[in-house]
This record gives sequence, C-alpha cells and structure tokens, in this order.
Amino acid sequence: MTSWTFLSHHAQVFLCIARDPDARLRDIAAGVGITERAVQAIVNDLVEAGYVDRTRVGRRNHYAIHPEVPLRHPLQGDLDAGTLLRLVQ
Repeated sequence: MTSWTFLSHHAQVFLCIARDPDARLRDIAAGVGITERAVQAIVNDLVEAGYVDRTRVGRRNHYAIHPEVPLRHPLQGDLDAGTLLRLVQ
C-alpha cells in the first residue's frame, strides 16, 4: 500500500459509519486499517464536531450522521458532509 491516501482517517471513519450506522468499532478499524482506539478517538471527534450522533442500544452503539454540517477546512467551507457522501458513495 502507498504511504498516503486522498481521504483522511476521519473521512474514512465517517464514510464507514454512513454505510453502516450499526458498525462496531473493531469492524471500522479493520476496514480503515487503524487501531480500534484510534477509531474511538475519531468517533469522539466526529460526535463533538456534530457530524455524528451516538446512541447506546443495548450493548452496542447506533450512529446517525448529520450531512448538513459544513466541512471543516476553509477550502471546503462551502461544502457540507452530505456532499462528501454523495461524491464517494
């Protein structure tokens, strides 16, 4: 594998959650290729920034995305998370 990708780990985790709102952290970690602890930190970032809501359902989490939240970088400030989803899904 190459040493870089076009999408950050945050974007990759966000896309995994959008594809499967009931995904386990370990499954996301395996798909993205990072540790479960790193995924947990990224999910916390996404929740704090308002991109994702996390709801406990039994022993698992269910995630809901907020596609209307603007992207964070100034160069993409006129785009929202839903635009990213439409581009890559």
